[in-house]
Amino acid sequence: MSKRDDIHAVGAEWVKKAENDLTAASHTLTLGEKCPTDAVCFHVQQCVEKYLKAVLVLEEIPFPKTHDIEEIVLLLPLPLRPTLTKDEQGFLTEYATGPRYPGWGEVSLTEARRAVALARRVRKEIRAKLPKEVLRRRSVKEE
Repeated sequence: MSKRDDIHAVGAEWVKKAENDLTAASHTLTLGEKCPTDAVCFHVQQCVEKYLKAVLVLEEIPFPKTHDIEEIVLLLPLPLRPTLTKDEQGFLTEYATGPRYPGWGEVSLTEARRAVALARRVRKEIRAKLPKEVLRRRSVKEE
């Protein structure tokens, strides 16, 4: 495999993990009033984070181990950044840990639905910028 193929393979793994998080968040929403909304918001954050990191991998931009969406977005070249407001970036970053621990308070079902819609919007924007090889590629372990 060439270096580019290796990079595409790693990018594809990030995309697959992001998709798994969005699937988990979306499916969990189907529980309605019994939905653990904190888990939905965590998976939303993870989906967005992993899509952003997929872009960084493909651009060969090193990134720190962080869940801070604002920090990750700043590493992306301007044309590759999704349209996320500072508030949206902040909410997403908070979802990485905040709602999962005592003291945060409850996340409403409406907020969880909005969070999933936000993840879907970011997903759509980023997927439009990713090479087709990354979107269709099986992970390294499946090859």
